Amino acid sequence: MIKNILVTGGGGYIGSHACKALAGAGCLPVALDNLVYGHEWAVKWGPFVKVDILDRMALDRIFEEYQPQAVLHFAAFAYVGESVTDPGKYYRNNVAGTVSLLEAMRDHGCRHIVFSSTCATYGVPETIPIPEDHPQKPINPYGWSKWMIEQILRDFDHAHDIRSVSLRYFNAAGADPDGEIGEVHNPETHLIPLVIEAALGRRRHVEIYGADYPTPDGTAIRDYIHVTDLAEAHVLALDYLFKDGETTFLNLGTGQGHSVRDVITAVERVTGRRVPVRETSRRPGDPTILVATHEKATKILDWSPRFSNLDEIVKTAWEWHLRSEK
Repeated sequence: MIKNILVTGGGGYIGSHACKALAGAGCLPVALDNLVYGHEWAVKWGPFVKVDILDRMALDRIFEEYQPQAVLHFAAFAYVGESVTDPGKYYRNNVAGTVSLLEAMRDHGCRHIVFSSTCATYGVPETIPIPEDHPQKPINPYGWSKWMIEQILRDFDHAHDIRSVSLRYFNAAGADPDGEIGEVHNPETHLIPLVIEAALGRRRHVEIYGADYPTPDGTAIRDYIHVTDLAEAHVLALDYLFKDGETTFLNLGTGQGHSVRDVITAVERVTGRRVPVRETSRRPGDPTILVATHEKATKILDWSPRFSNLDEIVKTAWEWHLRSEK
């Protein structure tokens, strides 16, 4: 029997890739998105419903019509800087919106949810690579909103037997290898598409925020994980929950770190184009290194990243940007 899966934020970058992975696993993804940042054109593998998760009456109608057996929850605002200047927007949408969704799940007998969390819940790392038992000390409202949701999920498990897997992503990157969907943000803040846009001449240069970090080349280091690997982890997390898995939380990363200059060099290598850069000061709160351990995800989900080579990740993003220009 085909399982109906509600995908909040299903028109977004990771959500749309997850919808494709669900369809490939024989499920019907029902994409819910308010289109503030998502795109209706990215919904290709199931029905689309334009709804805000804060609209409880609309959620009730969706649960009654589609009767989803589980939820993949991506719907969230995710601009760290904006969360600092407008925290109410983030707590209202991310936290209150999730409570609205969970109460609808409770009332309609939906007992499984995979939550899109973030390494931002760890704050400034005390150890590298970062394990799941690392202290969670967010340093901005975005990170706090995701941390709060993780706590709320534990409470809903205790009170209502709604089981959850919280997936703490590191830096999502790349695009669908088949070229059907890719990364489009407005404004764009992710490094790889910014560097590609500079290579394409769409922007005058790419900013390097800080060239004086205590790293081999002076720039910050991050763990870049391919969006297809993220999507596949969500499908595996659903399967884990359907097999009576307990509520848990997992890191999703490659365990490999790449500096800002590494990314720029990889884009130049893949595209054969020079990338103009401009060095500027560090952004407040940016950690020097963020790299994950993913052994827990391997043990519990039998998951490991397939696209761990930086050039391969960049190549899928580059090919997507070239297609989107046509």
